Amino acid sequence: MSEFLLEAQELNTRYGSSHILHGVNFKIRYGESLALMGRNGMGKTTLIRSMLGLVRPFSGQVRARGEDVTGAETYRISLMGIAYVPEGRGIFSSLSVKENLLMAARPGPTGKKDWTYDRVLDRFPRLAERLKNGGNQLSGGEQQMLTIGRALMTNPDLLILDEATEGLAPLVSREIWKIVREIRESGIATVVVDKNYAALTAISDRSVILVKGRVVFDGDSEALNGDSELIAKHLGV
Repeated sequence: MSEFLLEAQELNTRYGSSHILHGVNFKIRYGESLALMGRNGMGKTTLIRSMLGLVRPFSGQVRARGEDVTGAETYRISLMGIAYVPEGRGIFSSLSVKENLLMAARPGPTGKKDWTYDRVLDRFPRLAERLKNGGNQLSGGEQQMLTIGRALMTNPDLLILDEATEGLAPLVSREIWKIVREIRESGIATVVVDKNYAALTAISDRSVILVKGRVVFDGDSEALNGDSELIAKHLGV
């Protein structure tokens, strides 16, 4: 078995004539927590979508659990134990909270059933109070909790969270970071995108920074957090 749960090798992705990713190499190990950072428009979401089959790379290779999945259907990659919480959340607004959760329920690729319906509701008590509410009747924070809970119902080995706290109030953001930390401590690998680099480096083992579709930093999160010059250059406003 490969030591990497998900990896991209020399990945190039285009949108029409626009070349977005330029030979990106990216790897995440089982149980590892990774912060994916960069200013807006640097290619973070494109990298995620390219690895998950939502966008077909122009060249390069994507491997999941050591298997070549370049350009494979997204559902096939998902069944390999990879869950995705997209920017914008992607909940089904016409379904109730309960229906959003139950429609995703399944064992993980190795048969594990650590995250059950009851466990998700126990971890997200606000959802338990709104089981009959439609997805469009929830606040932004509740929608984010629902999307994370739905992803956990697939019992993944890797959870990818794009724009973890975008548009959320500070109090709700702190709750989301607490949840991400708990997921990490449970042994699930995480890739998290967010603009709050301090919060990201505090809950991750490793950080990757993209600038104009190229990796400019790939290393220890603690080391990055102590490099104010690098942060100001690539992440500062």
